[in-house]
Amino acid sequence: MRSQVFFNRLFLPGLFALILQPATAQPQPYDPATIDTFAGRPRLFVLTDMGNEPDDQMSMVRLLVYANEIDIEGLVATTSTWQRTRTNPHTIRDIVASYGEVRSNLLLHAPGWPEAAALDALVVSGQPAYGMAAVGSDQLSAGAEALIRAGDKPDNRPLWVSVWGGANTLAQALLTLRETRTPEQVEAFVRKLRVYSISDQDDAGSWIRREFPGLFYIVEPSPQDASAYYYATWTGIAGDIFYRNGAGADSTLISNAWLETHIRAKGPLGAHYLRFDYIMEGDTPAYLGLTNNGLNSYRNPSWGGWSGRYIWTQPHGETHPIWSQGGDLTSRVTSQDEVVGVDGKTYISDHATIWRWRAAYQNDFAARMDWSVQPFTRANHPPAIVINSALGAAPLYLDARVGEEVVLDARPTSDPDAHPLRYRWFHYLEAGYTPGQGMAAVSIAGANTARAVVTPTAACRPNWLATNRACAEGIAHIILEVTDGGTPALTRYKRVVLRVRG
Repeated sequence: MRSQVFFNRLFLPGLFALILQPATAQPQPYDPATIDTFAGRPRLFVLTDMGNEPDDQMSMVRLLVYANEIDIEGLVATTSTWQRTRTNPHTIRDIVASYGEVRSNLLLHAPGWPEAAALDALVVSGQPAYGMAAVGSDQLSAGAEALIRAGDKPDNRPLWVSVWGGANTLAQALLTLRETRTPEQVEAFVRKLRVYSISDQDDAGSWIRREFPGLFYIVEPSPQDASAYYYATWTGIAGDIFYRNGAGADSTLISNAWLETHIRAKGPLGAHYLRFDYIMEGDTPAYLGLTNNGLNSYRNPSWGGWSGRYIWTQPHGETHPIWSQGGDLTSRVTSQDEVVGVDGKTYISDHATIWRWRAAYQNDFAARMDWSVQPFTRANHPPAIVINSALGAAPLYLDARVGEEVVLDARPTSDPDAHPLRYRWFHYLEAGYTPGQGMAAVSIAGANTARAVVTPTAACRPNWLATNRACAEGIAHIILEVTDGGTPALTRYKRVVLRVRG
């Protein structure tokens, strides 16, 4: 682990200079085996270069129809490499105002929707110019100040910082903290944060990761242009046509024709859902996994879900490991998922870790847009899963032994609209891998029924290179997928984490 350096001052006599001093304390490295076990809704702080193109506006519309499942604590308008000299908080406020017009209708379908005035109060601007040139001792923005306040709250839930554009407002907050607090206080603050960045859209991300090595950070590091977007997991949300990297995905669900019918035509919020220039909602993966769909992928990026799946690795040019893409094939687990596409063929890619869920996340969005304009009886609502008497979306942890059956009974599962239900149990083969973690093998009987029997067959699946290492324990993630017969068909999940001993 490199020694931490302290970035005490930024001067801007044309170009800024860095004055570095040796650290007085070593930060504790982030442990990739950490599972966030908090109860309640995830906390979210958004940094968005709203206004640079339509996709941020589209992502904001989707976010607001999930505002009853996520505690939104900041909506900050930022710059990026695509929008270097201005921020657009007024656009965020316009969308929030339209949310206010439909909030009473949303409350007919589910509780917990915040008032529009409370969300509007969260809208501020971050750093007013591009990248690290806009970061310094005397450049604390309203956005950076709001981020510090959110991180200082006495709340045991982590704070997700969702970076849709440049990251310099986050850099400013961290710089201000390091100049005004002890190393121990800074480290405690950093440990509360969970950053998910849509590539690197200014030069702040690399600085943050270098200077704060204990910070949880999900990103595929990239240059400050679009030349590496093709490779990034987040393009699995809708990159099939523009980036040509989603073979096997159902592209009809991300077309302007589908969006016209299911999203744009639905009320005041739908009116803000613009036609895209490149792809639909490129920023949405930075928060989509926080929704209460039952996959709980926000508890650890290796679990996989609607925001994709990542591994703990050290990309080229980084000074330490982060949550990113890649991996060593010796373990037979990388950041790629193996998925059967709509054409019946098998595909292996990083993008598949998102598009494999596309029918579910698009139908769910369409249903919530219905909620914004329709009464309860004219909209669909998701099923409520129960496994072995465990109700709710939280994961179910069970101990198991090789050769011994584990019965998983979901027959009490119900649907609020009395629709028929379809069941599918599957072993998410890649989920849960962190360095040194054994990955178990299982068989599933009754995979398309409400009651399945799972039998572990090995505590650790064999690597592709023969080894003589003993394996005492491994992990298997079993996912129950339940889809109702409504329109649009809605899907919920329940994750069962088996700890398998040999």
